[in-house]
Amino acid sequence: MNTTPPALLARDIHKTYGSNQVLRGVSLRVEPGQILGLLGRNGAGKSTFITIACSLRRADSGSVAICGVDPAQNNVGELIGYAPQELGIYPDLTVAQNLGYFGRLHGLGRRAAKARSEEVMEMLGLTGKANQSAKHLSGGQQRRLHAGMAIMHRPKLIFMDEPTVGADVEARSQILDTVRHLAAEGAAVVYTSHYLAEFEELGADVAVLNQGRLVAQGSLEQIVATYGQIPVQVHVPQADLHSAYLQILKESDAEGLAPEAPETVPAPQKNSPKENENEAA
Repeated sequence: MNTTPPALLARDIHKTYGSNQVLRGVSLRVEPGQILGLLGRNGAGKSTFITIACSLRRADSGSVAICGVDPAQNNVGELIGYAPQELGIYPDLTVAQNLGYFGRLHGLGRRAAKARSEEVMEMLGLTGKANQSAKHLSGGQQRRLHAGMAIMHRPKLIFMDEPTVGADVEARSQILDTVRHLAAEGAAVVYTSHYLAEFEELGADVAVLNQGRLVAQGSLEQIVATYGQIPVQVHVPQADLHSAYLQILKESDAEGLAPEAPETVPAPQKNSPKENENEAA
């Protein structure tokens, strides 16, 4: 009998900003080694849910457990890796220093942080850029570095919020390969993107948020089988995730949910590591 707790167990999460109900009773379970694609329109509640699951924001009601641990009672920071939409790199530090700083921030010793930095750079195709300042990297390389910083401490649960936005083909491929590698090692990955083909490439399970509610969840095969047969031309049905996603939104909209204003999620603040630059190298 498997007694391993889920990497993420969220129950009946509610969150309101003023009169705007951003999350309305969202419950979600993610197992170790699972890749979950979190889909939804802008303002559907994805980023708010992620920041609550990461313990960066409190829900109005409901509960979250990370690997069986209650974040309200215990520090779960070492269990979680988070790569938000906005880049969190330090432009004046090198690639190796950025990674090393985040490793040390999460408790790795100097040697362990250096060794892990080398692993992450290899994983993301950044080895040749180790001593280059982050501000001189291409946009795609910065995206890879940003993702790498979130996994320096080998977290059990990783949130990647639109990690390939603005990334070139090479960077996108490296990031997707890294996500698959992390899941193969047993980490759970919650991944958001507006590029639906990425979920198909990752073989991800899918959860769809619409107007703050979880309106569909299942494997790609289940989602497509249930919602994917939509006539896109006369007498030409197409069964794929894109058509299934549009059908889910159409059906959930038809339930009479009032449209909500876009969610506003302030970016988490962090201190500058400039005073630790030499130590993080």
